[in-house]
Amino acid sequence: MATAQEAGAFRINQESADLARDLRKLARAATVVALLTSPAMIVYLHRQDGWPWWGAVLAALGSAIAFRGLVDVLVRRLIPWPSLFGTDDGVLMEQDIVARRRAWFWRRMYRWALIWAILGGAVAAIFFFAGIHVSGATAGAIAITIGQLLITLPLLFLVNFGILFGPLMLMGITQMRGYQPGDADWGVRLEDVRGQAEAKEEVRRIVTLWQSGELFERAGGKRERGLLFHGPPGTGKTMLAKAIATSFNAPFIAMPGSGFAQTFIGMDVVIVRWLAWKAKRLARKWGGQCIVFIDEIDAVGMRRSALQGQGMNPLALSNNPTFYGPWGAVNPSGDVIVEGPAWRDHVFAYRAPEPARRKLPAIVNQLPGGMFGGGMGQLALNQLLVVMDGLDNAPWSRRVGTSLVNTLLDATYFFPRRIGRVPLRLRPPRPRKEQIYFIGATNVPLDALDPALTRPGRMGRHVWFRTPTKDDRKDIFELYMKKVAHAADLDTPRRRDEIARITNGYSPAMIEQVCSLALTYAHHDGRTSFEWDDLLEAMSVLEAGAAVNVQYTDQETRAVAIHEAGHATAAHVYRPEVESSRLSIRMRSDGSLGHHQSFEREERFGIRWQREFFGSLVHGLAAMAAEQVFYGENGNGVSGDLMGVTNQVATMVGVAGMGPQQFDLSGAEHGDETRDRILRKFEAIGLQIMNRTRGSADVHQDPIASILGDPFKRRVAAEILGQAFATAVYFVEQNKDKVAKIADELVEKREIYGDDLLELLDAQQLVKPEIDWTKDASWPQAMMIREPAWQRS
Repeated sequence: MATAQEAGAFRINQESADLARDLRKLARAATVVALLTSPAMIVYLHRQDGWPWWGAVLAALGSAIAFRGLVDVLVRRLIPWPSLFGTDDGVLMEQDIVARRRAWFWRRMYRWALIWAILGGAVAAIFFFAGIHVSGATAGAIAITIGQLLITLPLLFLVNFGILFGPLMLMGITQMRGYQPGDADWGVRLEDVRGQAEAKEEVRRIVTLWQSGELFERAGGKRERGLLFHGPPGTGKTMLAKAIATSFNAPFIAMPGSGFAQTFIGMDVVIVRWLAWKAKRLARKWGGQCIVFIDEIDAVGMRRSALQGQGMNPLALSNNPTFYGPWGAVNPSGDVIVEGPAWRDHVFAYRAPEPARRKLPAIVNQLPGGMFGGGMGQLALNQLLVVMDGLDNAPWSRRVGTSLVNTLLDATYFFPRRIGRVPLRLRPPRPRKEQIYFIGATNVPLDALDPALTRPGRMGRHVWFRTPTKDDRKDIFELYMKKVAHAADLDTPRRRDEIARITNGYSPAMIEQVCSLALTYAHHDGRTSFEWDDLLEAMSVLEAGAAVNVQYTDQETRAVAIHEAGHATAAHVYRPEVESSRLSIRMRSDGSLGHHQSFEREERFGIRWQREFFGSLVHGLAAMAAEQVFYGENGNGVSGDLMGVTNQVATMVGVAGMGPQQFDLSGAEHGDETRDRILRKFEAIGLQIMNRTRGSADVHQDPIASILGDPFKRRVAAEILGQAFATAVYFVEQNKDKVAKIADELVEKREIYGDDLLELLDAQQLVKPEIDWTKDASWPQAMMIREPAWQRS
């Protein structure tokens, strides 16, 4: 079968080649006829019409060429073009290209001649029937006037376009800031970008190839054209771009993504093309390289599907807890904070300002479509993609000029393609050597950006900027504390480690601010350098928002201290994977009366075990347990704790399929009955404390309410919740005096940080008691425990 197809293809190609040769013979015959008739035309023009001999020769030559072109047009109209696909005859292929170019040129020439002939005939007919006699001079003046109109009208159109759209385009162009080497010095070097070691190293390798990658390209490699910085806001993306511009010693153009949004359709395309033109111009001026940095590129690079609503991912719900407020508390009351990767992503995203979006006038928003684009980001994106792909093309003027010259030479029929090995045509222009490199920065997930933008060849190299971990914060403090005067004891490894631990969630900008603020307090007291206490005070003011320095009543102060001490002691015993970093009863600007803050000892991005979830429940319920133990009742301050643990236990049961912790009943008679009875008690306690402020809902709208609406899931969730609360109560009862000591210390100091807090917790020698659930003394006595109605029936 394949052989037959190949034979058929060969036959078709051979026929096409034969046809091409026959057409060439026909064209040559037409040329011979034109040349043979030319002498007669020369003699006629010279003798009869009195033309000079050289004018007659040129006219005859032009007529021969025009006749030859007419033959090509007619032949190509009557006979189809031969298909030379698969032909190995290079000479035949080149001749075919020349023939097609000649036919195209003369077809356009005759078309325009016909149009002008019809227009001239129409004008002459109008003058004839109107009885108007037009002399040669008058006809020439009319022709000149028409030519002037043809030139003036486009100019007037451009002038009006500039008057109407010029100010709007100027608003977009002014956001395009170009910096030539030496014009701007941000004072930022690569070594000044701290906390992003992996990102810096990745960028360093790419930029090295940008600046001196000739050998790399000669070896067959291809330099990356675009970089995409992605990560939470405030992690140093813009700072690293400035460091690249400073170190690269090349022109740098900065453009916000929102600057492409324009009022009228098509104006964003003009802005993109202006950006490309400016980058190429600067690159030619400064050695052939230019960097274009587009901040918030998601404003122009979002794909359409990303703008539509997406369903909730149950896996994400399981791995990432819900966070509340600017400090990412795990409960709505804001007093339990545990630092981890997801927590840092939340607080950095929460602090991020809304991207600047140009608002259109109200009248524009009321108009239906038309010329008002209303932020046609897709047009700007499409044009940006075209520009990035077109950087390897030769300049437009060279391409057009080369094509025009070669077409005219081919259309004359007298100039061969080459003489021997010497070509008589202009070579195709090569792309310029200028290199334009694009850097984009975004806070949105990569899958929300258009794949055409993030693919290899455009912005195919992605550099992730993570939120600063404890070690990153230590590195950032190393940078900024060198710039401000401080006490010598703050430079010890122990103190630096402590500073990094207690500054959970601090961005580089916040670290710089807190150092400056601490020095302000020192100078206010007449000291030239700040100390540990100044740093702590600066942190308190920065976090609380200029110090919400309210004074609680003695009773309320003691109650808040008991509440927070319950959280801290339970976390110290039941959550070995976290370390406490701060305990406070100072009110924050988010309304929390106090807070216990901790961080994960090891960065973890994946699996969490059931025992860790259970420890987190004990941690969250320990404040309510402490109030029950110390006061025999609890206040409304536990509402946020209950909502947080209810959400968590629903996720444990409804998403991860978890159940209550195992407990030992080896010494009990009738083990199964005893186990069922204990579980029913757990359930009774859990149902009593479970937050049920949510109604029933579909899982995509409210997964927590959907899970709790299932009777079986609710029963298991209540069992886990009841077990966690009973464990927390028994723990506080067994360590009541130690919890009281921590609360007393907190009342006195109001805030305890870092090593001081760890030493205080360790000194109490808190006990994790073994619980025998078969004994009544192990159960919370302050709560009325009764079996659910369905169980009693």
